[in-house]
Amino acid sequence: MSARILLLGGTTEALRLARQLGPETVYSLAGLGRVPDDLACQVRVGGFGGAEGLAAFIADEGIELLLDLTHPYAAQISHNAARAAELAGVPCWALRRSGWQPGADDDWREVDGWDELTCALAPFERPFFTSGREPLAHLHEIPEHQHWTVRCLQAEPAPPRAEIIGARGPFALDEERALFARIRCDVLVSKNSGSASTEPKLQVARELGLPVLLLRRPSLPVVDREFAEIEALWEVLQQRL
Repeated sequence: MSARILLLGGTTEALRLARQLGPETVYSLAGLGRVPDDLACQVRVGGFGGAEGLAAFIADEGIELLLDLTHPYAAQISHNAARAAELAGVPCWALRRSGWQPGADDDWREVDGWDELTCALAPFERPFFTSGREPLAHLHEIPEHQHWTVRCLQAEPAPPRAEIIGARGPFALDEERALFARIRCDVLVSKNSGSASTEPKLQVARELGLPVLLLRRPSLPVVDREFAEIEALWEVLQQRL
């Protein structure tokens, strides 16, 4: 019998792995964006109620292995996963992507949190946010000299001096070039996710000589096994199936 696995997903790699797994696996999603309907594994949408709720789910469902393939910036979920695995007495494995590294000609600047980001953005007029939904909570704070473009999973009506683009990667290089030309941004704001599917924006910023403001990665918990690449995780996982 295959091992009973709980896969915490949301990343491109998580979906790739879910497509390889059968009905003994539960693929868990937060519920943002499209929920896949073509998988052989079970799909669960929604939260668990913190580490204790997740531990209870693991026990109730007879989960034998917890896989954390959440986004590198989903720190609270990762901490809950590590704690829940400890409480439930099951191993926790995690994909820990390497971050992007700047080239010799790149102008990358790391910032900690929204307040520091706001200060760093002050000299610019047309920032392009590719850092998730957080900027949507601050649309009422747009300085008079700025126009914001925000790309996130779902489009929403935008106030004056803003555009909200709903899109999900992967993003092709030529499409990113066309988008940068249309919105005329003068600075890129991003998380350092390390994902190949969203890396083309950095290439375009490099070509245009644009500065990039990167939100610093959060610290993540130590787990039983960590993998930098999905291929390495899959190779080891097959030995348990």
